[in-house]
Amino acid sequence: MSGILDLLNSDIGKTIINGVSSQTNQPESKTQDVLTMGLPVLMQAMKRNAATPQGAEGLLGALNSGKHDGSILDNLGDLFNGGVDDNVIQDGSKILNHVLGSKQQHVETALGAKAGIDAESVAQILKVAAPIVMGLLGNQAKQQNVNNSNGLENLLGGLLGGNSVQSEQNFLTAILDADGDGSVIDDVAGMVLGSDKKKGGLGGLLGGLFGK
Repeated sequence: MSGILDLLNSDIGKTIINGVSSQTNQPESKTQDVLTMGLPVLMQAMKRNAATPQGAEGLLGALNSGKHDGSILDNLGDLFNGGVDDNVIQDGSKILNHVLGSKQQHVETALGAKAGIDAESVAQILKVAAPIVMGLLGNQAKQQNVNNSNGLENLLGGLLGGNSVQSEQNFLTAILDADGDGSVIDDVAGMVLGSDKKKGGLGGLLGGLFGK
């Protein structure tokens, strides 16, 4: 199964980046940076939420509702032609609120600081992208007949680039540390957690982000 970054690097991904860029009036390079960092963070948050029975049930219910069956990926031209429908953006807002909860603004601020744009613009980009991500998950869940929490965890782990803790940490560190200076933990943990104290690895950072 391809990871989320494989999707962004594909022709479909280029269409998504171009469409979201046009919708939000942000440069394509900045839009790509936000999506490259933000989508795995959303999936990591979903994976953490799905680790609880209630969270898994909620996400499975959303994926099996028919609303997020993947058809959005088949109609990207229509989605972006003339501007994204308000219903899609409202759906994206609900998804972000559900997945990130009280940490949403902190995550948007951190991503904006790394990408070099304001948090409000990050929020607009993620609102358009979130329903596309849910469509991708719904499509994959349908193909793999995912109907329980273990299947959901494997699905999200695969899209994050592997199920092993080490590969996941390396993957997320690499995409978050976009400038390659190795200080993603200090940079983002400081912004998100309001602390200059270096956390113990990416698990510490994501634990702080999502209350783990």
